[in-house]
Amino acid sequence: MSLGEEIRGHLPFLRRYARALTGNQQHGDNFVHTMLEVIVAAPDEFRTDDGIRIDLYRTFHRIWESAFIEDGEQSEEDAFVRAATRRLSRLTPLGRQILLLTALEGFSTEDAARITATDLATVEALLAEAVDDLDRESRTSVLIIEDEPLIAMELEQIVRGLGHDVAGIAATHDDAVAAFENSDAGLVLADIQLADGSSGIDAVQDILAIAPVPAIFITAFPERLLTGHRVEPTFLISKPFRENTVRAAISQSLLFTPQLAA
Repeated sequence: MSLGEEIRGHLPFLRRYARALTGNQQHGDNFVHTMLEVIVAAPDEFRTDDGIRIDLYRTFHRIWESAFIEDGEQSEEDAFVRAATRRLSRLTPLGRQILLLTALEGFSTEDAARITATDLATVEALLAEAVDDLDRESRTSVLIIEDEPLIAMELEQIVRGLGHDVAGIAATHDDAVAAFENSDAGLVLADIQLADGSSGIDAVQDILAIAPVPAIFITAFPERLLTGHRVEPTFLISKPFRENTVRAAISQSLLFTPQLAA
């Protein structure tokens, strides 16, 4: 198998990570593109004994670390990115990466240490600090769009356990839009396929036409959305999910909410 073939299967998930880190599909993809150029230029320097997935994320980490864009260099339309940057001044970027690597991407703390070239004790300390800081600063009301009652209940427990309120639970497109209009929801958690055959994506698009709130999508088939051929969700969780994954996605999505970043 060629190096390109080995890398290809991991790219959708690396793009998801890059998008969650930057809060923007274009910015995330630009970092991934730069990483691929670096690999093509020096393929012999890319591989280690840690495995192709760790090698990819390690190389991406080096690109991100050396080319992190500060607030003043961002374009006018990136209000959410500028908002996140203001809040990130109170949170170490490395801690944020470790949070995403472990909770969103499923790496162990040992793997996160290899990827970031950080000792294990520091990784564990930064992870605990990042979780505590984000949970403490981010409080909102969450609308849950989910047609499976047990999953909806689990999400409600996670949301309340993080200190957030639940604005409502909806199982269809129409119910979701109506629930949002009658609530103060500042975040949406949405399944892709809803009870009446409607789409959670369509429901969120209609909600975003009402107010620009962050949205997290949950699906058993993330690769169907991570194609690069259309606008993709910034925050995407795979089913079955873990509590830490939802926790990290909620905290990260709220970084890009301007009113919470002031």
